[in-house]
Amino acid sequence: VLFFVGVKDDIIGTAPIKKLTAHILVAMVIVLMANIRIRSLHGIFGIYEIPLWASIFISLFTIIVVINAFNLIDGIDGLAAGIGFIGAIFFGLWFSLIREVVMATLAFSLAGSLLGFLYYNFSPAKIFMGDSGSLTIGMIMSILALKMVDLDPPSLISPLSEICKPLLAIAILVYPLTDTLRIFIYRVLNGSSPFAADRNHIHHRLQDAGFSHRQIASLLYTINICIIVLVLLTYRLEPTIALLVLLGSIAALIQIPFLISKRTLKKN
Repeated sequence: VLFFVGVKDDIIGTAPIKKLTAHILVAMVIVLMANIRIRSLHGIFGIYEIPLWASIFISLFTIIVVINAFNLIDGIDGLAAGIGFIGAIFFGLWFSLIREVVMATLAFSLAGSLLGFLYYNFSPAKIFMGDSGSLTIGMIMSILALKMVDLDPPSLISPLSEICKPLLAIAILVYPLTDTLRIFIYRVLNGSSPFAADRNHIHHRLQDAGFSHRQIASLLYTINICIIVLVLLTYRLEPTIALLVLLGSIAALIQIPFLISKRTLKKN
């Protein structure tokens, strides 16, 4: 469904409400029919098991947000494919460690596909992803994230067993999630539709400051990987404190592009 909605949008355009309706339908199939959902917050805010209604709501929301997030970051050559590749590799490694062969195969298959695509999509791009690609990637990544959080491996060597899985999933998807949250807040505060297209994404701001597609993509890849490593290093912290460290680090690191942008504009 998402693929064909994306194809239609790439060719003749699709109204935002129709795209959102498709996202909701796909999310409902994944959560209600496939029963892929988040059942525990793993100690964040002291919460472990959550009631069924909260599990369904959080899972639906997560899928819709991740799908939209990958659609929104597909604004420059190589960015969505590269971020998706990094995420798929980390998901694949995790599922391999817990011996979830099916999910590891899905993650590595996505990573391999994106690596092959990225060869031609990295700047200067010869081919482009379009909505049909970004929406499909977002859907697969949302499934991998939900399964990471939901699966409770019976035996996992320390310190991997101490990592808070919801935080690791957030870290893996940190750039799409952060940019989407930022842009939605920006649009709402400025009185425009959250779904209206503009050039206020982080990658657009860097592009306007004179950075090339290669430089922007490489910088954002690096930031994404740094956040993942940070979460892996904070495994000994209590989950709520680790979440605060993660949010603080995201807030700090996400300022780097804007500081670089302002300094570049002053020089020019």
